Amino acid sequence: MPTALQAISPIDGRYRSKVDRLADFFSESALIRYRVLVEVEYFIALSESGIPQLQPLSEDKEDQLRALYREFNDSHAQAIKDIEKVTNHDVKAVEYFLKQKFDELGLEKHKEFIHFGLTSQDVNNTAIPLSIKDAIDAVYLPELDNLKESLNQLAIAWKEIPLLARTHGQPASPTRLGKEFYVFVVRLEEQLEMLDRVQHAAKFGGATGNYNAHHVAYPQINWQHFGEDFVENRLGLKHSFPTTQIEHYDHMASLFDTLKRINTILIDLDRDIWTYISMDYFKQKIKKGEIGSSAMPHKVNPIDFENSEGNLGIANALFEHLSAKLPISRLQRDLTDSTVLRNVGVPIAHTVLAFKATLKGLGKLLLNEEKIAEDLENNWAVVAEAIQTILRREAYPNPYEALKELTRTNEKITGDSIARFIDNLHVDESIKQEMRAISPRSFTGI
Repeated sequence: MPTALQAISPIDGRYRSKVDRLADFFSESALIRYRVLVEVEYFIALSESGIPQLQPLSEDKEDQLRALYREFNDSHAQAIKDIEKVTNHDVKAVEYFLKQKFDELGLEKHKEFIHFGLTSQDVNNTAIPLSIKDAIDAVYLPELDNLKESLNQLAIAWKEIPLLARTHGQPASPTRLGKEFYVFVVRLEEQLEMLDRVQHAAKFGGATGNYNAHHVAYPQINWQHFGEDFVENRLGLKHSFPTTQIEHYDHMASLFDTLKRINTILIDLDRDIWTYISMDYFKQKIKKGEIGSSAMPHKVNPIDFENSEGNLGIANALFEHLSAKLPISRLQRDLTDSTVLRNVGVPIAHTVLAFKATLKGLGKLLLNEEKIAEDLENNWAVVAEAIQTILRREAYPNPYEALKELTRTNEKITGDSIARFIDNLHVDESIKQEMRAISPRSFTGI
């Protein structure tokens, strides 16, 4: 077996231990297990549909059938792969495997109802959305919630820390550090609300989506109702109808677009924190034995935020392709979706890696309040907005122009120069006192 050192993708090599849980949803073995699940649940549903040749199964027999996917392991997956070497068809290999199991369970007379009336896409287009839904619920959302909660805790801890803001990279009206972190919390929460509204849809309707084979065999059964009940109530997915031979993937594209937007927000966060570190607003906890640079011993690089940004970029490139390509298929179908769908776990894995990296980086941040206070003190010019706004309120002539003349010089603006400016204004002393109380540390808004 190839080792991690021989893996082509770092997801299955260098980073495998960090995303190992995703193998339960996106590995080849996992895909096969989800196909078995769909086929088994479909047969059980057929047994309750009113087909004369089938009778509802006993509870014990249903348990035995469900054990085929609940107790599924790599040896079962390998057995199916061995069958596929002969069939050269992955879904048909699952059908033949289940027929063997039906023989063992005493269900041999019913085994032709395995995959009855289905095309392979009825299985794939239910198995894959189900695996994505489960992965989002079991892995993605808990990781993102951990990251969001960490940001929220930092926002609370730093809510009273005044911070020199930067617009266009230049000193601007001060803000508070906690508020700047809370901006990202709210952005993520809003996208999570959108993510919760995205439906995991599945196609289930035979070779071209019309239940042709089902209807010709048993015209007395309402197959559209059967399919809707099976997909929505047994599998917990949204039934897409009508469709062609394949799911149209519009909902899946919406999912990937939403995941991409969340990643874009986190790229924005990573770059902001990286910049704050470069400005010395944050230092980073030093771990004994770690090396920041192979040449410069003093360095502690912001590698967690850089790793996160890189992984988010790769993930977004793949999400972009998935959401743009999957909804397009020639006529009733072509095979391009099948190849692309095998990669859905890759951008999710890169995304989870990024979540972990950002979370790790946040845990290493050490607030440098001295440097933050120093930058505020060195930028008294930012209170010009406050003073000119009060003067506007008082109908003082040309206040903006007066402050512009004061501040847009090559001379350093200090607290003393602002005080002198206020002293020379022709306004009531009470207004001067109001303006003298303003400082870069206090002018932080609400």
